[in-house]
Amino acid sequence: MSDENGTPSTPAGSTGPRPEPLRFFGTTWVNHDGDYTLRRVGVAAGSLAAVAGSCLVLRFAYEGLQIADTGRFVTFLVIVMFAVCSALAFRQTLDGFTKRPDPDRQASLRGLLAIGFVGSLLAYFFRSLIEAPGEKLHREEYEAARVQHEKRAHRRTGNPSKNRTANPPKKRRRK
Repeated sequence: MSDENGTPSTPAGSTGPRPEPLRFFGTTWVNHDGDYTLRRVGVAAGSLAAVAGSCLVLRFAYEGLQIADTGRFVTFLVIVMFAVCSALAFRQTLDGFTKRPDPDRQASLRGLLAIGFVGSLLAYFFRSLIEAPGEKLHREEYEAARVQHEKRAHRRTGNPSKNRTANPPKKRRRK
């Protein structure tokens, strides 16, 4: 059950972990309710359109190199640079959907990932065909937090002094 923003509604006074919202999906990924499927289709179409637009921009950049007559070597280097950076960005983005990335590594790769933006967009497109991008990681973390919360809540219920197994009655000594 969720409200109009996709945030799960919980009974008043309930405690426990709350799911982390995903970009474009809110928390509809938890129960796949609301307009989850429509959002996935929209995200897939939007990222594919962004890939097409990005490739058009890269085409203009290539034509600019041709007009500038920079030479075959420079043109070859630019093409290889975009291909390698896109491949690295694709892999890094896909890995980021299944496990938390190392912040230091992300910071060092920021420029490389910016150059390979087409690869990141393609990874977003392919992941949105399977599930909401990042859903698997968030679901694992949310389920683990719920299990941990249940264990803690179960341990603390009731009055421990009334629990016979935890505090067996003391035997009296005879004098």
